[in-house]
Amino acid sequence: MPGTHTNLLYHLVFSTKLRKPFITEAIREELYRYIGGIVRGEGGVLLEIGGMPDHVHLLARLMPTIALADLLRQLKANSSKWINEKHSRLRKFGWQDGYAAFTVSESQVARVSQYIRNQHQHHRTSDFKSELVALLRRHRVEFDERYLDG
Repeated sequence: MPGTHTNLLYHLVFSTKLRKPFITEAIREELYRYIGGIVRGEGGVLLEIGGMPDHVHLLARLMPTIALADLLRQLKANSSKWINEKHSRLRKFGWQDGYAAFTVSESQVARVSQYIRNQHQHHRTSDFKSELVALLRRHRVEFDERYLDG
């Protein structure tokens, strides 16, 4: 699209099914590379990725030609399949049904990247649900507490 100029930045957050701590050190880097490949395959750029054993955060620049929901569905389906095939001991691996997505201003990219890189430090004092609720409230996203438990 020659006449289209965008800078669509998203902070994406989603957890493993039932918040099981499947993203171990043994698979984390490989999983993150795989996720980055999916984003690149859709014409996007993965700017940052990080998380904990039970969830992941992405900061990505996406193309206007792909719907966010379609990207997340493809990303979660393909990475789940890959993990279950490549790491057979995790045969029951899956992602939660939903996700959280926030737009990010270019002026906030460094701040969000740092936040994602510091997940281990951040989660010394906060669990995933508390973090998610804080993000949803900070971004004024309405939510129903019943759907925040995995």
